[in-house]
Amino acid sequence: MAQQLLMPKATAVWLVDNTSLSFDQIAEFCTLHPLEVKAIADGESAQGIKGLDPVMTGQLTREEIARGERDTNYRLKIAPPKVRVPEAKRKGPRYTPVSKRQDRPNAILWLVRNHPELKDAQISRLVGTTKNTIEQIRERTHWNSANLTPMDPVTLGLCSQIDLDLEVEKASRDLPQPSLAEEERLLAASQTQSYRRDSREEEELDAAAVFAKLTSMSRRTPDEDEDE
Repeated sequence: MAQQLLMPKATAVWLVDNTSLSFDQIAEFCTLHPLEVKAIADGESAQGIKGLDPVMTGQLTREEIARGERDTNYRLKIAPPKVRVPEAKRKGPRYTPVSKRQDRPNAILWLVRNHPELKDAQISRLVGTTKNTIEQIRERTHWNSANLTPMDPVTLGLCSQIDLDLEVEKASRDLPQPSLAEEERLLAASQTQSYRRDSREEEELDAAAVFAKLTSMSRRTPDEDEDE
């Protein structure tokens, strides 16, 4: 994308007032007609426009202006931007190189099996496919279903791990929350009664064992105590 001059008419006003560049040079740099630049110099046009210094905006250098003033045939060149602004991402399916398009069905099959929570639109954004293709692979009506092998789209280079994690996280938000755990629920009356009966039986068994031990101790003779 070619860089465009910021406020060309205001820039032309400043160049006319502050430089000795020719009308043709200013007109070509500011994408104006030479007669319009001449009208600006004569005060017939752009009377209410304040000049904009292209050096201050970083679109022209002092050296470039001096070079143009020395040579009337020289054409000014706009300075490259100091900061590269990334272009806005285009909405829609991701573009997939031709060399990797044959791997898309395998990636779709992997996503359908390993992340069933993903919607068709999310899968389409990740690997750059259509909903019709996703539906065919999910229902195994794709023309090459017998030869498909699930393969991770990140490994295939169809999407990044960050993009995949973000889509999975978005899909997980829409899932229903799990219910209360089984152990937090109240026990039935039959279960509590059986539990009490079991406890009582254990208490009876423990009491019988204690009495049996006391009885065996009382039967011991004094001679046996002395021997010990």
